[in-house]
Amino acid sequence: MFALPRGFGLTFGVLAILAVLVAAPLTTIVIDTLGSAAWREVLASNLSRNLTWLPLKNTMILGLATAVGSVLIGGFLAWLVVMTDVPFRRTLGVLATLPFMIPSFATALAWGSLFRNSRAGGSVGMLEGWGMSVPDWLAWGMVPTAFVLISQYFALAFTVVAASLASLNGDVVEAGQMAGASRRRIVFGIVLPMVTPALLAGGSLAFAAGVSNFAAPALLGLPVRMQTLSTRLFGMVEIGQTERGYILAMLLIVVSAVFLGAGNRLLAGRRSFATIGGKGARAKRMALGGARGPLCALALGLCFVTTVLPIILLVAASLAPQGSALFSNWTLHFWIGASDPGFARGQAGIFRNPQLMTALWMTLALGVGVAVVSVLIGLLAAVVLNGKRIPVLTEAVSQLAFLPMLLPGIAFGAAYIALYGAPIGPFPALYGTPWLLALALVAATLPFAVQTGRATVAQISGDVDEAARMTGAGFVRRLFAITLPLASKGMIAGALLAFVNVIGDLAIVVLLYTPQVPVLSVLSYRYASDGFHQFANAVTLLILLISVLATVLANALKGRGK
Repeated sequence: MFALPRGFGLTFGVLAILAVLVAAPLTTIVIDTLGSAAWREVLASNLSRNLTWLPLKNTMILGLATAVGSVLIGGFLAWLVVMTDVPFRRTLGVLATLPFMIPSFATALAWGSLFRNSRAGGSVGMLEGWGMSVPDWLAWGMVPTAFVLISQYFALAFTVVAASLASLNGDVVEAGQMAGASRRRIVFGIVLPMVTPALLAGGSLAFAAGVSNFAAPALLGLPVRMQTLSTRLFGMVEIGQTERGYILAMLLIVVSAVFLGAGNRLLAGRRSFATIGGKGARAKRMALGGARGPLCALALGLCFVTTVLPIILLVAASLAPQGSALFSNWTLHFWIGASDPGFARGQAGIFRNPQLMTALWMTLALGVGVAVVSVLIGLLAAVVLNGKRIPVLTEAVSQLAFLPMLLPGIAFGAAYIALYGAPIGPFPALYGTPWLLALALVAATLPFAVQTGRATVAQISGDVDEAARMTGAGFVRRLFAITLPLASKGMIAGALLAFVNVIGDLAIVVLLYTPQVPVLSVLSYRYASDGFHQFANAVTLLILLISVLATVLANALKGRGK
């Protein structure tokens, strides 16, 4: 009798889950547009210039600017922190990773608090309140949007490049120093070529994140009619032109995939990146000499402008009655004030708004629920990927588990509307329910859960599981009694990443949001879109506070786990 390979049932089960969460929604948007006239309308009609090609041009410009800016800033900070004797290295390292916790719409709101002019109507920012004339190009459009995206995503490049520099063989650098090479020569002639893979990887990730971002171009571009593929996609779905929206979603996916694929091909064509040999070597930090102070000041200035200053501006803008005078006449009305027809057009403070409390509990419930489900699925996938491989099925699990990382969030949201927004056989439509949001967010956060789970499970010796198997313990018993406790540290890290991504996500939830399923990120966006910037800032600060508390709690749990 034919016997199935060991682990076949688990592998097939995980593959089925990933097919439902990832493959099926993406397949649906392709099927729904086959033979549709919307293809001609989007790509080759009188509408296509404004509908597709101008947004595509803006998207590419923003993506490339984000990639270049992120690599320059992230790479510079990584070099300082890892390879030099610059002061405050640890502080710089922490500040350079903090943008992961700051949603892009928070930085966009902070930018508006400082530079907003009267072009789009409503209140102006602090600089115009001081009597300065802020040009349109600085207040709205491409420049501020690119700055906001770079401010958030340079942390991606920093993380990747810093890891690469940390593994760089110190012998090579020391040999250059002994040969009399200048610091400039060592950096550009030795270090830079060796970390090319990390620079390409960081740039590719920043590009993919930049082209898919919705919040920054929506808040800083739409008021002056600067459209990107993500904002145009949202507009099409919002007005019921779903087929056009699905085509734009596929175009957005193709743009991300082509750029990431090009980066991979560049890496595949180069084979001279080896920096780790069999002989261990301790890296010797490069002495900066007289440049030590100025470079430290420059690095701290970059981190302050991109990380600390936006938070300060958000706090001030949530307390100041006038955006033109951020640091005077502060009031808590926007937080706890009662409705007053003569103040803020009768809007009560956020904590007196019943919708906020509903959104708060909904966001927390989604964050915790998605984090738990995501890490459990990620743990199962990690067990499959680290166990005995079943060639075709295991490879399919690997590809599908990491595919959401390459997909623009707003395109992913469109795919979920296409499949689960309508009834499927006996199953009702999920649109307008928390379940649709939960499913989409679980799928979007799976790469983080799988990555952390895989790294942790790989450290668990197979002998432990095998010994339990020989005693007759079934898979479920082994999973909860052995694997889960031993992998708890990695799972907490994965759950934290998933939770923070969920509560700060706007790209996915902005399409799946309904008044019956309010979440904090969309509530902040709606406040800002309606001109209530103080309330939007207050809600955004609440999101940041939850992220910080979640991080502290996760670190405490990991400490106890030790």
